[in-house]
Amino acid sequence: MPTPTKGRRMGGSPAHQRHMMANLATALFEHGRITTTEARARRLRPVAERLITFAKRGDLHARRHVLATLTDRDVVHTLFSEIGPRYETREGGYTRITKIGPRKGDNAAMAVIELMPEETEARQRRRRARRAQPAARPTASQPEAAAPAETEVTDEEPERDADADSADETDSAEDADSDEEADEDAEAEEGESDIEADEEDESDAEADDDSDDDEPEGSQ
Repeated sequence: MPTPTKGRRMGGSPAHQRHMMANLATALFEHGRITTTEARARRLRPVAERLITFAKRGDLHARRHVLATLTDRDVVHTLFSEIGPRYETREGGYTRITKIGPRKGDNAAMAVIELMPEETEARQRRRRARRAQPAARPTASQPEAAAPAETEVTDEEPERDADADSADETDSAEDADSDEEADEDAEAEEGESDIEADEEDESDAEADDDSDDDEPEGSQ
């Protein structure tokens, strides 16, 4: 039996509470549902679900654990032959508590605790399968994911244009430098030709002077 919760017990002693829970569990497994107070239903739920877990195992050791709590062998047989196999594919949650309002007389909160039917498991599986179908739609969003790649390409294109512009500017600058160098070379050649022309004129003038000097000597 699980550890009792904090607070007052359902009976006068721990043994009284264990017998009370055993009787409630026996009635639950025999009839499928019982009406009791909300406090007793909440205390009964872990006890009943632990016994159903033993019934799912189905071995002799589990049967002896259940017989230590339930004294009615017919109910134990029903638990192991019918109730346990019913929840073989279910992981917990074998019981359900439904509030039905206060009780007349002492105004105690009443509730109905019952075993979960088999159909709820099938319905839950269908609902989970239907909910899982929309999750398998990421393929439709793949074209949307491809759009940022195109924007990246378009963002890179201006950078390429800027590189091309810078390359053109460097080429134009090199051409301008070569033109300037060609102009300087042409000016230097013109200067050299002017100097050579001046030297030739000076040499011609000196030759004329020499010829003028030689003529009087020849006449004498």
